[in-house]
Amino acid sequence: MQQEFKLGQLEALLFAAGEPLGVPQLAELLGLNKPQTWELLGQLQEEYNTEKRGLELREVAEGWQLCTKACHHEAILQLANTQELKLSNASMETLAIIAYRQPVTRAEMEAIRGVKVDGVVNTLLEWELIAEAGRKETAGRPILYKTTKRFLEVFGLKTLKDLPAMPDILAEDAARHPQQISLLEMEEEEEAESGTVTDTVAAAEDSKAEDADKDNA
Repeated sequence: MQQEFKLGQLEALLFAAGEPLGVPQLAELLGLNKPQTWELLGQLQEEYNTEKRGLELREVAEGWQLCTKACHHEAILQLANTQELKLSNASMETLAIIAYRQPVTRAEMEAIRGVKVDGVVNTLLEWELIAEAGRKETAGRPILYKTTKRFLEVFGLKTLKDLPAMPDILAEDAARHPQQISLLEMEEEEEAESGTVTDTVAAAEDSKAEDADKDNA
């Protein structure tokens, strides 16, 4: 009976957390040692692996989290399309960081917000407001994240340039780290370079036209 109660307690903790919980933290919350906690996790994971369950217990980001099974993805998307998109303040703050500083890693988001963002990032991924954008060429090669076309659609933006003024928290961070170039700045640089090339080509064509006129004269 005690084992079943602890198993239910573990499930409740994982459900309520909304983000990965590590074994040391779970052991402390459950009042168990680490081997006992690992045993419970294995038992719960096995129960969720049956076909009749819609959730699975997954080990992510050095912790454990309850997630929906991939086979039910289409049903979840249909639900999302029929519900009003409601994001928490934490989700909005994290989404703003990604929008203005993309591509950005979870660690970089956490450095700005000062709190863990695993659960929030997973939510934004499920809503398809953000997507993975490769890996950063630094130690550990962390995943980079960017906004999606759905992000533009949801917020009524034609392009990322239509974003409002940068929030104070991001402006302050940008001032502290001027060496970091955001996606928006990269787009502006690319357009500037494109404009320079176009001007050069146009000037060359005008020069050719003038030479042709002189020859004809």
